[in-house]
Amino acid sequence: MNLYPWQQENWRHLQNYVVQKRVPQALLINGTLGIGKQKLAEQFAYALLCNTPQTDGMSCGQCSSCLLIKAQTHPDFMVIEPEEDSKTKKPKTSIGIDQIRTLMEKLSLKPQFERYRVILIQPADALNHAAANAFLKYLEEPTERTVLILVTHRMNKLPATIKSRCQKFTLSLPDQSLVLPWLKQQLANGNAEIVLNLAQGAPLLAMQYANDAHLEQRRDCFNAWLSVASQQSHPVVIAEQWLKLPETTLLFWLNSWVIDMMRYRYQSEPKNLYHIDFKMPLSDLAQRINALKLYDFYDLLLKSRRRLETPINKQALWEEILIAWAQLNRES
Repeated sequence: MNLYPWQQENWRHLQNYVVQKRVPQALLINGTLGIGKQKLAEQFAYALLCNTPQTDGMSCGQCSSCLLIKAQTHPDFMVIEPEEDSKTKKPKTSIGIDQIRTLMEKLSLKPQFERYRVILIQPADALNHAAANAFLKYLEEPTERTVLILVTHRMNKLPATIKSRCQKFTLSLPDQSLVLPWLKQQLANGNAEIVLNLAQGAPLLAMQYANDAHLEQRRDCFNAWLSVASQQSHPVVIAEQWLKLPETTLLFWLNSWVIDMMRYRYQSEPKNLYHIDFKMPLSDLAQRINALKLYDFYDLLLKSRRRLETPINKQALWEEILIAWAQLNRES
């Protein structure tokens, strides 16, 4: 399995652990969503298990160990992730205590082969409270030749006791000069720069945005938002339409439109814009709307993000936001 073009330096860092014979017993790989942490973690696991690694440290893909990994039957490689819900057939949101107990039973035995035993936990922040406590007990007394690799993009969701017992490896956002050529090769629609800006530099997230009608849905929402601003659509009508959309995605769009407006307002040459294809309407709004009231509206959006985590009436939430948006434009 090849790494992404922007991961070569990350790979050299991991290989230093092997060369120096200082492979951490617990490695916590963290970084922004959509930059390839899982692929990097998997390749490191395969390399640790491989009998005949290549000169660059990558797994050979041909030895008995690599073949067992491909067949998903390697006895010394385990992946812990949210299980599928038997009713919905979709992954659960958390890793439960029973999964960790089963893992502990297996780890009480010695590795079957002479190299490492590797446990990959992804996402590590999915460990529920009971599972995290049980896992912590193992971290305090790890077994021989066992390497734990935890992957997360939400470090703040992990208990401090677990983070303190891991070697942390933080991945930065990749350089755009490495990402953009790769992304242009993957996409035939010419939207590489648009989706990369929307994903704020995260290439795999950009791929997701490009491949699932995300851009079309975003444009429809933006046009509805503009129509409320110009009093051509009623906030209640649009709020009802927005109930069909993913809540966190929609709120992210609203926040990022306002952030772009603020940048247009105060920067002569705005950088790090989310929506470069909406330049004209957003810059026009930025110059027309009262800046102080725009900040008040942004505060409302931030509060709404926290309220989304509660059992709030979603239509009432969108109505409140859109009515405030309409009022803001009427007063400008």
